[in-house]
Amino acid sequence: MTISRRHVLSAIPATGLLTTTIGRGAWAQSNIELARVITGFAVGGTADVISRRVADKLRPGYARSALVENRTGAGGQIAVQYIKGAMADGSAVLLTPMSMLCIYPHIYRKLPYDPVADLTPVSLGCMFDLAFGVGPQVPAGVRTINEYLAWAKANPKMASFGVPASGSVPHFAGALLGHAGGVQLQQVAYRGTLPAIQDMIGGQIPAACGPVGEFTQFVQAGNCRLLATTGSKRSRFAPAVPTLVEQGFPNMVHREWFGFYLPPKAGPGTVQRLNAALAAALAAPDVVSALAAIGLEAQSSSPAELAAMQRKDLEHWAPLVKSIGFSADT
Repeated sequence: MTISRRHVLSAIPATGLLTTTIGRGAWAQSNIELARVITGFAVGGTADVISRRVADKLRPGYARSALVENRTGAGGQIAVQYIKGAMADGSAVLLTPMSMLCIYPHIYRKLPYDPVADLTPVSLGCMFDLAFGVGPQVPAGVRTINEYLAWAKANPKMASFGVPASGSVPHFAGALLGHAGGVQLQQVAYRGTLPAIQDMIGGQIPAACGPVGEFTQFVQAGNCRLLATTGSKRSRFAPAVPTLVEQGFPNMVHREWFGFYLPPKAGPGTVQRLNAALAAALAAPDVVSALAAIGLEAQSSSPAELAAMQRKDLEHWAPLVKSIGFSADT
């Protein structure tokens, strides 16, 4: 069925009234007074922005009110661990990058949670490419990844880069890049990408790797420059920046995603209600544009699709992590 834009616009007043009526009924049905979106990263970062935009859309239809809790620490583990023991009535919702679920099991001998048994998949939240950026510590003449790797090899004490968490996709993207280029790049872990970028432009570290959109404002201000992105094709959020594939690294394609989860004993009805609420939120034009402004592609999914993505990436990262030889326990 095709619905014209004119028909949609003409229906807005009636739709608004219907949404209000349905919203009150849905709230009564779900019986959630307060919904909390839990994220493991700092205020102002990618995870925080997604959480706040979606939380705004969960009220009043899914819950009477909604807020975001930033339970930072341990590279996102604290937030996941919290959801493991939270009430399974739909009032506590986790938003997490896939790193905590698909990479951490390969680098920690013992996690405080089981990424499969202790979480209930609900919906994908967004997809995004990573970017590798450099700040004022790196000479202005360094404009490509190969030039950066040559500079890092010649300056081993400066061969470090900031990442949002140790063991995250940005960490391994940078480590694999260094491995491919014959230079050991040392990751410096932060509580989110934004603090890493701020230290980079402040001259404390030379480089950083993280979601492409988190660099945008700093690139526009002339505070840093991007050398590469990690998608299979150029990011629409940084079209002038060549991919790692274009620069001679054909196996360096990395995309990350954020997903929404409930505690392990959440019932099918609760999962279904939240999935529907998230699908509506992530399709809202203002949410789509807000996420696009920071380089994220809003995208929802079914619970089964999210579970399948998680299984696939859990298997995908096992040999890559092994090739680097990194363990968070050492």
